[in-house]
Amino acid sequence: MDMPFDALSDVSDEALLVLYANGDSAAARALTLRLAPRALAVATRVLSDRAEAEDVTQEAMLRLWRIAPDWRQGEARVSTWLYRVVCNLCTDRLRGRQRRASSALDDAPEVADAAPGVEEALIEGDRMRALDAALAALPERQRQAVVLRHIEGLSNPEIAEVMQIGVEAVESLTARGKRALAALLSGQRAELGYGEG
Repeated sequence: MDMPFDALSDVSDEALLVLYANGDSAAARALTLRLAPRALAVATRVLSDRAEAEDVTQEAMLRLWRIAPDWRQGEARVSTWLYRVVCNLCTDRLRGRQRRASSALDDAPEVADAAPGVEEALIEGDRMRALDAALAALPERQRQAVVLRHIEGLSNPEIAEVMQIGVEAVESLTARGKRALAALLSGQRAELGYGEG
């Protein structure tokens, strides 16, 4: 039985997945609208490549739909499971880049054009590009931990589950990642519009 789309806004991710497994296409739409943008945001930050991030998000969502009939409620949250898949797919992509980097120079990420606009929009664009570049310079696991914690807002236990490591390791990765980001961005405060200090 299909439920009206608006009625699904208060339904949990797990319940939506079960509804989808039972043939409810509205549940699939609701779950996609809820989870895909966050999965795409994580993949974009980790990969620094929007097209690759879209591919990763699509593959992660397809995997979610495939496992829906076998979903075991209570073992993991749907969002945590999806983040883990996204991070694993990103890791695979990054490793593939490293293998290809020795034989090609075409792997450099494209730099987004700065669209003309008001000064604030330009400054914010510069800030985001600087953050993306600094994130790209971090080791892969630090980048994943920092993105999941400080951009996506996951708790340390959730990140530990996604990355399949201990909470202490998450704390260490995020702390080292934050220090590295601060060092990478420290000389750019004035040019990014933050002034001195």
